[in-house]
Amino acid sequence: MEWWHAVLLGAVEGITEFLPVSSTGHLTILEKLLGYTIDDPDITAFTVIIQSGAVLATLLYLRRDIVRLIAAFLDGLRYPQARKNADWRMAIGVIVGSIPIGIIGFLFSDFIETTLRSLWVVGIALIGWSFVMLYADRTAKQHRPESSVTWRDTLSIGIVQCLALVPGVSRSGATMSIGLVLGLNRVTVTRLSFFLSIPALTAASLYQGISAAPQISSGIGWGNTLLATAVSFVVAYFTVDWLLKFIARHSYSVFIVYRIIAGAVVLALVGTGVVSAT
Repeated sequence: MEWWHAVLLGAVEGITEFLPVSSTGHLTILEKLLGYTIDDPDITAFTVIIQSGAVLATLLYLRRDIVRLIAAFLDGLRYPQARKNADWRMAIGVIVGSIPIGIIGFLFSDFIETTLRSLWVVGIALIGWSFVMLYADRTAKQHRPESSVTWRDTLSIGIVQCLALVPGVSRSGATMSIGLVLGLNRVTVTRLSFFLSIPALTAASLYQGISAAPQISSGIGWGNTLLATAVSFVVAYFTVDWLLKFIARHSYSVFIVYRIIAGAVVLALVGTGVVSAT
């Protein structure tokens, strides 16, 4: 891999990880356009590992919230009365909501890394999930603040988050959509999407870093992998800040339109034979 490929891919990861447009889908498309075999073990591992940069950016940006939730969780373990705190409920909710994607991702990792790594899948998922987002956006009541979130909400969101294992669906797009359907406001579902990303992406990055270390070493190389991760960290930090401010004032319409156009372009390129699906 050329160093500038690593920088470009890291930047795309940082921009798209928390936007409801599918970072894995965008990386898969770009990797194919750059000439890589998108279902090679080192490419699939690289795609997952560089997400850790976005996780670190989230940890830094939301550090005060995360420290508060950890403190509330520890207090709740020691003092039963502390479990009435909204931060305790949120902490438990994040833990519960992170379990489904961990189980599904582990059980079906081979299928996800091979069969689903197809531009046909990416294009169809980009367009198909756009209509789910459109429904959620148009019918959202947004009457529930962050203090109302329960573990049942996060479990529902965590189950739907599993669909994000399909490239093109988007983890943030899935979590935000079901959160709106549950009545949560846009800022709350966006912040919740950030919180739920931390366990899911950290576990996936560590798993790929350990299991695919030989393939990374003999293929793309750890130098380029770490470079892309560093770039994704910097870019993701500013993306998180921008997204929270944007969502506070706007709907998801711009992302929905973009997803449909991007999906249509991908299907057209594959359908006409300009690029192969894998």
